[in-house]
Order: sequence, then structure tokens, then C-alpha cells
Amino acid sequence: MSVHFDSYRIFYEVARYGNITSAAKSLYVTQPTITHCIRKLESELHCTLFTRSQKGVTLTPEGAILYEHVRAACETLWEGEKKLAALRTLSAGEVRIGASETTLRHFLIPYLQKFRSLYPNIRLKMANSNTPDMIQDLKDGVIDLAILVTYPSQDTDGMANYPLTSFQDIFIGGAPYLYLKNGTHHLKDLLSLPSIAMEPGTATRSFFDRFYQKHGLVLHPDIELATSDLIVPFIESGLGIGFAPYHFAEHALNQGSIFEIPLVETVPKRQISLLKKEGAVLSVAAETFFDLFF
Repeated sequence: MSVHFDSYRIFYEVARYGNITSAAKSLYVTQPTITHCIRKLESELHCTLFTRSQKGVTLTPEGAILYEHVRAACETLWEGEKKLAALRTLSAGEVRIGASETTLRHFLIPYLQKFRSLYPNIRLKMANSNTPDMIQDLKDGVIDLAILVTYPSQDTDGMANYPLTSFQDIFIGGAPYLYLKNGTHHLKDLLSLPSIAMEPGTATRSFFDRFYQKHGLVLHPDIELATSDLIVPFIESGLGIGFAPYHFAEHALNQGSIFEIPLVETVPKRQISLLKKEGAVLSVAAETFFDLFF
């Protein structure tokens, strides 16, 4: 069967209106064009589709059977067109965003608020996990974009990396270690003290493992935590010393419940980056969210 879709569309409109004149107006074509198309369709399908009268046209039993199928096909296609139009105009859609705890709490929320105010009908689907899991989700197509903490030697193969901002980690201690506040200390001289760090498998732990290795040391924390927001409270409680991003520690530093331990070694800054899979085609909504940062 090689009937052109336009023929079925004309058939649909004639059946819907029950009148060739009305169908011609809706399609912006002439009545002879409609009549010719219906006759051609009846010839191709080898059956009569309409009975004609002075009042208009009526579907034959064969025409009624065809109409049910053509109606379902046409309306499904047009519903698809409406949905695409809604996505294109950002009146519908979804953005799937991955974020680590650090980026979500201390960077991303204002951007989410701005996007929501601009595009209230776009759903924001958030995935919150550690950096390695988020990178794998990007590779697997589970999320569209990820806003993560990265560092220069980190493995982000297959990802397009767009740096957004940077932050500094500092070495901190609580009241039991106040004697470390003065002077500048070598990292190796502090190894014997109880330390607190993130658990293995996190990007933060990998970063500091590499930092210690660079200076010929091995990080053996006494307490390992699953979430970075617990580091400052644990140190504040006197349970050990350790590294934390400055913006995590700032409030406690200002209150005087913790203090910075000066180090001889310079801790490299880490970046907050926007990542997407190389070559991935983003939806209009995801592309619009991406553009928000630049």
C-alpha cells in the first residue's frame, strides 16, 4: 500500500466535518482538490468511503472502519507535535541533574531557583550522590548534566568539563589542638594525631590521598565519614583534625570553635565544574539549563 499520508489527512477532515466545503476550508485547499483526493483514495483502497447527499457526506461501513484507525493515527501524531512544541518553547520538559553534596549545598541552589523562576513548567529531577557515581550516571545517560567538584588529575574521560568556580580546602582543628594554631607545620609532623577524612571511594578522599602521596605520605584517618558536611562538626567536637572546604568551615571559624592549622605544604584549589557527556545531544530544557551558567 502506497497511500500518501496527506490523503488520509484529507479523509480524516472530510469524515470529521461530514462536509467537503468545511474540510476544504480547514485545510486551505479547494473543493475540487478534496473531491479528487477522496476519489483517488477510494480507487487505491478499492472501496467506497463516503455516500454523498445534498447535506454533505456520510461514512460507509468500510469508511467508518478506516476512520477509526486514521483518527487514532492522526490524533497521535498531532499530540506528538504538540508535545514537541511544548518542549521547544519550554512550557514542558525535564532536566536531569546530578550533584555532589558540596556543590548542591554551597553552589547549585541559587541556579536552580533562577531556572525555576524563569521556566516554572520544567521539571527538575535531582540526583545526589558522590562524584564517581555521578560521572557513571552521565556515561550511562541516566542524567543530562552534573555539577561536581573536580581536580586536574581526576579521571573524567569521555566528559566535557566546564569549570565554573574554585574553592580552597584548609586544615582545621578544635579546642584540644589549639597549640597547633601558632607556627607553620609540616604535614608529616601531624600524622600521629587523630585525623578525620572522607571514606574511600569519594572524590574528596581520592584528592587528599593523592595530595599526601605527592609529599611521600599515606593518609590513615582515624575516623572516616560518608558525607562532607559532618567533617566540621566532628572536628569542632575535638575528635580529630582534618581538611575541609573553607566555605564549610567559615561559620565555625568565625565563632572561634575551630581554627586553621597553618601548613608548609600548599593545598591545590579544587574546582566546581559542569560536566556533560562528550557528544551527547541535550534536550532543549537541558541545553537552556546549561546556558544558565555562561
